[in-house]
Amino acid sequence: MHGGAGAVGIFAVQLARHRGAHAIATASARNLDFVRELGAEQGIDYHAGRFEDSARDLDVVFDTVGGETLERSWGVLRPGGRMVTIAASVEGATEERVKQAFFIVEANQRQLIEVGGLLASGRIRTFVDTVVPLAQAPAAFRGEARRAGRGKVVVAVAAQETATAKG
Repeated sequence: MHGGAGAVGIFAVQLARHRGAHAIATASARNLDFVRELGAEQGIDYHAGRFEDSARDLDVVFDTVGGETLERSWGVLRPGGRMVTIAASVEGATEERVKQAFFIVEANQRQLIEVGGLLASGRIRTFVDTVVPLAQAPAAFRGEARRAGRGKVVVAVAAQETATAKG
């Protein structure tokens, strides 16, 4: 999977391993040990070389990057393999394979309960990068929050803000 140390990739690696998949993740050199700790059996430094030189005949590619990375990823799939991307716009896509690869999350109570259980038990972990106050939520959503490392940006809602909103 691409972006294995990113905010979505950290969960994708862990969930893949939880389901018994052999996980390969691209990451920067500083994050290779981290993606291995998450469960990736192989980490590929995307700055040091082309992932196509290290990965071939894959059953599934999960793409969180898009663009050129997505285009190059088709070549590492085995015949009949599946591409899943959260980083391509299907609105502008002309290729049917890109349209079919696009994935968007749909709420599923059973799956959410299962993931909640995995988090509560510690079998998968979450990582918080930065906590911002509610007033900075729009900037955080636009990707403008100051980031410290890896993981999610969390919006903190103070108790008085919650009480005021209910009032």
